[in-house]
Amino acid sequence: MGSTEARHDEHEYLDLVRRVLSEGETRDDRTGTGTLSIFAPPALRFSLANNTLPLLTTKRVFLRGVIEELLWFVHGCTDSKILSEKKVGIWDGNGSKAFLESRGLGHRREGDLGPVYGFQWRHFGAEYKDCDTDYTGQGVDQLKECIYKIMHNPTDRRIIMSAWNPKDIPLMALPPCHLLCQFYVHLPPHDAPSTQRPKLSCLMFQRSADLGLGIPFNIASYALLTHMIARATNTEAHELIMQLGDAHVYRDHVDALQTQLMREPRAFPRLRWAREDIQDIEAFTYDDFVVEDYNPWPTIPMKMSV
Repeated sequence: MGSTEARHDEHEYLDLVRRVLSEGETRDDRTGTGTLSIFAPPALRFSLANNTLPLLTTKRVFLRGVIEELLWFVHGCTDSKILSEKKVGIWDGNGSKAFLESRGLGHRREGDLGPVYGFQWRHFGAEYKDCDTDYTGQGVDQLKECIYKIMHNPTDRRIIMSAWNPKDIPLMALPPCHLLCQFYVHLPPHDAPSTQRPKLSCLMFQRSADLGLGIPFNIASYALLTHMIARATNTEAHELIMQLGDAHVYRDHVDALQTQLMREPRAFPRLRWAREDIQDIEAFTYDDFVVEDYNPWPTIPMKMSV
């Protein structure tokens, strides 16, 4: 008899990498590196039940960077220097003076990325001036609207947050790769105990998916965002679904990914909150995230294409 052991969710990612390496179309790209690419593969699905955090184990993911960037998004920040000061350099290349000048944004100071993710999440439609301006009360706070709907109108089919704002794209150092997410509340059956909480799932669409460096980061980030919103709305995180558009492997990541594919996934870690009484999405701090039993294989260096 065959094994009845459940298939590890990390194979969703690993199988996609294998497919792109074997079937991917050779394409030029914006960075000049070159990619192997396929379009619109089947969605990746990761369980978040029982506080599971789908943090890849076939290589170590930079968890501190994931958390700090996510908090930076949540607070509507667009200054890469705030992350740099915390030794998180993931936006340094796109925030450099040379890169800004290449985008026609040389009038901005170094680190001013323009109206990128966090600005769209919290101030969609507001007029962007610079990363130092206080935008309190300006634009549409999509994140707060999603939270309100989850709590007060959970069957709404419009619990959506978009970072894709065509009017603002020319002002951005880099247009959003992960550009849309929709939340879905699974309500308990009518005869369920009153203590049973609704469950929360997130569907995210990503137009450009760097499978080597970006996607492991994005999986962890949207899983954590869903866990955060679940905590703030008294629901339980249930599932993360990711639909990718251009799913690609950079040519200089092929060898590293072939090494990764030889490794067997280990159990995903669990997320625990250091404080149980967090109700405001802005109240989370780095120290609130306690990730337990993360036992990955070693880091695999990969160069970021800018």
